[in-house]
Amino acid sequence: MHGFVQAIVLGNSGLLGLRGTKNAVIPAFLSVVYVVRNQCLHLEDIVRNSTAQLSSLVTDYELIIVDNASDDDSITRLKNLTARNGYPNLQVFALTKEVDHDTATWVGLENALGDFVAVLDPLADDIQFLPNMLERAVGGADVVFANNRQKPRESLGYRIAHAAFNTIYKTFSGVNLAREAPKYRLLSKRVVNFILQHPQPAVSYRYLPATGGFTRANMEYSSAPRVRGTKRLGDSIDRGLRLLVSTTHTPLRLVASLSLFGAAANVLYSLYVVGIAFLKSDVAPGWVSMSLQQSGMFFLISLVLLVLGEYILHMGSVGNDGPRYHVGQEFTSARMTRREKLNIEDVSSQKQPGSDPKQAVA
Repeated sequence: MHGFVQAIVLGNSGLLGLRGTKNAVIPAFLSVVYVVRNQCLHLEDIVRNSTAQLSSLVTDYELIIVDNASDDDSITRLKNLTARNGYPNLQVFALTKEVDHDTATWVGLENALGDFVAVLDPLADDIQFLPNMLERAVGGADVVFANNRQKPRESLGYRIAHAAFNTIYKTFSGVNLAREAPKYRLLSKRVVNFILQHPQPAVSYRYLPATGGFTRANMEYSSAPRVRGTKRLGDSIDRGLRLLVSTTHTPLRLVASLSLFGAAANVLYSLYVVGIAFLKSDVAPGWVSMSLQQSGMFFLISLVLLVLGEYILHMGSVGNDGPRYHVGQEFTSARMTRREKLNIEDVSSQKQPGSDPKQAVA
């Protein structure tokens, strides 16, 4: 374990102890999704630690690694890890080009076969806290979120922008993604199937489990992250803006409301100009005509922006951009333990007693 781990369930003052290694194995099929990029040196440690943890936790498991278009030797290393003498129950999806983290995560989620699917960062999240989350899921929670109180190093600009984004997003959608829907999560299969019905599941999965009305549990723990780098502002601006405008229509609705306000304000201003023309005798020559012309033009521009905003809202609700990723390579471990448990006997090469191989069976 990377540090002292303590679980706190929100709304409950009691502490949950970590699951001991002597406890019974949970009879469930668990899928774990990792997204990696240029982590060639850490891949074997990640797979080895995860395999040791999962094999003693559940009866069946699969470890899904999505390589987000690494440009180092990650693919070669992953192929070796899935070889006959490698690790079991490992599936790898190698993307042809780099995509955002949420889209890459969804590649693993939609290919997961488990009754429960866990999503975590192998370098920032602690997999040893997963037993606590799985116990809550088996107990009836459809979604279990885990928030690590120890964060990776973040630049000052990143922290400021991150706090501003969460404040704006909570204002628009009512959900604080950092606290109420962190990336470390455990989803039941029916939640994944529900997200699949949305037109953009790669984006919806980030916020939908917290807003879809599912039974959920929020947990906290404390563990030192393994990541050594520092989160930079530039890496997250694009993802934050895309998440903000794609998961809620409030920003565009605000623009439409401002356009409507502008149109109404220009009408009032035109009435004010007409009133001044009739009530005042010392009005500057040309002021009335110029003011009416400008207010009329701004009125028309505001109406155009209002109509365009409504059309964009409509197209955004029914549009489909098509696939956002492409899996270039896919390979699986040579040995899958769940197949070894199947009660299947190969009789294709066995000869039945008393039967003639040349005789047709009616």
